[in-house]
Amino acid sequence: MSKKLINPKALYDGAVFGMSQAVIETELGLVFVSGQVDWNHQYETTENSIGGQARKALDNLRIALTAAGSSVEQLLQVRVYIRGELGEYMETLAPIFADFLGESRPALTGIGVASLASPSILIEVEAIASVG
Repeated sequence: MSKKLINPKALYDGAVFGMSQAVIETELGLVFVSGQVDWNHQYETTENSIGGQARKALDNLRIALTAAGSSVEQLLQVRVYIRGELGEYMETLAPIFADFLGESRPALTGIGVASLASPSILIEVEAIASVG
């Protein structure tokens, strides 16, 4: 196995947590993107709503994919973690994700959870994509 660590300067520094924003498995040509959230470089959220945080997390996902030489069109799987009951947010989130994913249509899983990395985070998005 051979891997390449991806840590775009546009995203917060994950080293303090022992993580990279993404890792490419170079032999298989797959990129594994860590859970993306609405965090700035000071580890603070910038949006208070689930919709606003979803858009920021997806923007960060796009940054990580681009830095890894991949794209939204190459997404294979997306997992969405929502603080609380997922069904309560479907009406808000479905159009945001449909717009972001477009014709890519990867496998997608939504999971309601009790907590995320900080109390202010409402949503986290992780993904697997192909590279090249």
